[in-house]
Amino acid sequence: MTRLRQRATVLAFLLAWRALRLLPARLAYLLFGLAADRTHRADGPSVQRLRANYARVRPELSADELERLVADGVRASLRYYVEAFRLPAVSGEHVDSVVRFEGAMPQLKADLLAGRPVLAFLGHTGNWDLAGVWCARHLGTVVTVAERLEPEEMFRAFLDYRESLGMVIHPAERGTFVRLREQLATGEPVVMPLLADRDLSASGVEVDLCGHRARMAAGPAALAVETGLPLYPVTLRHERVGGTWGMVVTVHDAVAVAPASAPDAVARTTQACANAFGSAIREHTADWHMMQRVFVDDLDPALDAARREASRREVA
Repeated sequence: MTRLRQRATVLAFLLAWRALRLLPARLAYLLFGLAADRTHRADGPSVQRLRANYARVRPELSADELERLVADGVRASLRYYVEAFRLPAVSGEHVDSVVRFEGAMPQLKADLLAGRPVLAFLGHTGNWDLAGVWCARHLGTVVTVAERLEPEEMFRAFLDYRESLGMVIHPAERGTFVRLREQLATGEPVVMPLLADRDLSASGVEVDLCGHRARMAAGPAALAVETGLPLYPVTLRHERVGGTWGMVVTVHDAVAVAPASAPDAVARTTQACANAFGSAIREHTADWHMMQRVFVDDLDPALDAARREASRREVA
């Protein structure tokens, strides 16, 4: 029965992927907006987790203000899927018309023009696929990591989709960090954006995020510390563009990368990224689609210990 449910999920996913490309954009956004409102009213575990995360980030909000923010966050989360489903059929010119950058993009471009790869610390904000397509069109090769999804057919569909958009994707698995390091060692001026606001392994580091201890992935900071390459925190948010939605990509100033000789180099560098990321999600909280546990106080100690031990055995 589990296999049948997984297969049904994959078929529904692939059907939606194809069907949404045929709908006018406004109708697609409308349908997913209605689905988001229904999801919010159902108040399932994912919505409850989103609410708990937002409450930690924005403790000053009243209950009504928090609930309005959660509703906006669910809509933004489903908006990502509208864009993901439609993106393979969208022209490059349209991507250019709805994506704009602000912040330290000139410095990031200068690093690439100087022949250096650049690293980017991303979180689950906005639509990173849309930004990735823009970068592949204008900055060069985009190399990143994708979390493995179950069932495998779903993961393969996402992998093929992202590679069709011009990105090089490595699955998150044993040996991936080494492959990324080898890629950077070639000196090819690639852009390497890595989602890091949630720890998926035993190697994550604890940081202060908006006044609370949280666990983030160590990968971007570890690569920056080992290679000395610049590391830019990047946050994304939706904005209205005419009758549709666009994407604002904020490239924050490159963080000070701690020297490799420092015993806490990775933790210090990750904290610098968390500082920039925390400021951004406090200002644009609804664009943070974090429906999983990231704050240490929310983790189940027994389950977390078991997960970390399993991850250690896999790496070993």
